[in-house]
Amino acid sequence: MADSDRRSVTAEELARHNKPGDLWISIQGKIYDVSEWVKDHPGGDLPLRSLAGQDATDAFIAFHPAGGAAWGRLGRFDTGRRLEGYAVSEVSRDYRRLAGEFARMGLFDRKGHITLTSMCFIAALFGASVLGVLASESAWVHLLCGAMMGFLWIQSGWMGHDSGHYRIMVGPAQNRFAQVLTGNCLAGISIAWWKRNHNAHHIACNSLDFDPDLQHMPFFVVSSKFFASLTSCYYDRKMNFDAVSRFLVSHQHWTFYPVMCLARINLFAQSFALLLSKHKVPNRGQEILGLLSFWIWYPLLVSCLPNWGERIMFVIASFAVTGIQHVQFCLNHFASSVYVGPPSGNDWFEKQTAGTLDIQCSPWMDWFHGGLQFQIEHHLFPRLPRSQLRKVSPFVKELCKKHNLPYSSASFWEANAMTLRTLRTAALQARDLANPVPKNLVWEAVNTHG
Repeated sequence: MADSDRRSVTAEELARHNKPGDLWISIQGKIYDVSEWVKDHPGGDLPLRSLAGQDATDAFIAFHPAGGAAWGRLGRFDTGRRLEGYAVSEVSRDYRRLAGEFARMGLFDRKGHITLTSMCFIAALFGASVLGVLASESAWVHLLCGAMMGFLWIQSGWMGHDSGHYRIMVGPAQNRFAQVLTGNCLAGISIAWWKRNHNAHHIACNSLDFDPDLQHMPFFVVSSKFFASLTSCYYDRKMNFDAVSRFLVSHQHWTFYPVMCLARINLFAQSFALLLSKHKVPNRGQEILGLLSFWIWYPLLVSCLPNWGERIMFVIASFAVTGIQHVQFCLNHFASSVYVGPPSGNDWFEKQTAGTLDIQCSPWMDWFHGGLQFQIEHHLFPRLPRSQLRKVSPFVKELCKKHNLPYSSASFWEANAMTLRTLRTAALQARDLANPVPKNLVWEAVNTHG
């Protein structure tokens, strides 16, 4: 009996193992010690750190379909203990059953021809843009070339997104080449930064203090909860809601689209910030070389334009067009349910559906949205190729209906309106003097009389 007790772990005891150097998780009732594995985890350290100290079965299944190599590695970390009173909710049981069925159907391995089509499209856009700059003297052609470059960045973004979630090429080396080519070299965005940021977003979908995709202070907030100056557990710093933040947030529903046109600058900065930081970055040298290649060919191409007016026009056009993609990123989550606190492994399905919005569109428009039109399905099954998302959508809808859970969807234009309403609501709350910002030295200086 005593030996049985030692091999049984209560939920309270498990919860204490959630600190660096002491990370335990539960998968299907078994307890695993991933304290050392966190250093080499392909998905980075953040998913394990965020879910440590609790049952993480649903999250593990989402990122590791049945039959994958990860299931075979689990034995290395097995402590021989089991979670006392382990039980599975009806929602989780149905979700796991559905994930298993998709694996048996082979849907995680059927990627279609999207990769080949996208690569050809990207090559055509790149060639046309470069040719237009070098062979034409027309300012209108140069403007069009800038727009094509922005559209190329959108398509390369979808490729980077796909290759970060699942293998789009025949082998890992080829997949890595596609990642660095489409992300670092062609778009100037570090795939290492994207994977770190995006995995944190998936694990903590719409958590105001854990999801980096909602942390845009001082430019945007989606909830008045940010007015309490929350601490970002991703950036490890306090997001101060001061006088500058209040001013910018108060007008955010007007500045949303202009800022989105320049949002690429933030991605450039974030990429270099990670690669120059002390964080462990796999293949750091490859990442840096890829970014440097972008910052050689893109300025060189711009310099080939005849005057500074057309150069500025080209850059603005490329940034503005790719701003469409940044808007798309926001539509899926800004108007959805949010919460404060760490992600919980016990309500994975519920949190993903509540914090996500699908975009309604016809099949012939799927290329435009890059898979984001089925964001709910993507968040529930992130390793599923985007060519399969439309196929599984009816099953997800049925499961949501069975358990009385939200399955939110809207047209592209309706989603824009919903996002603007969310931003406007927070903007008006920021203007409310009943919620004064903390008084800092700048505030005191501006408001001192006599």
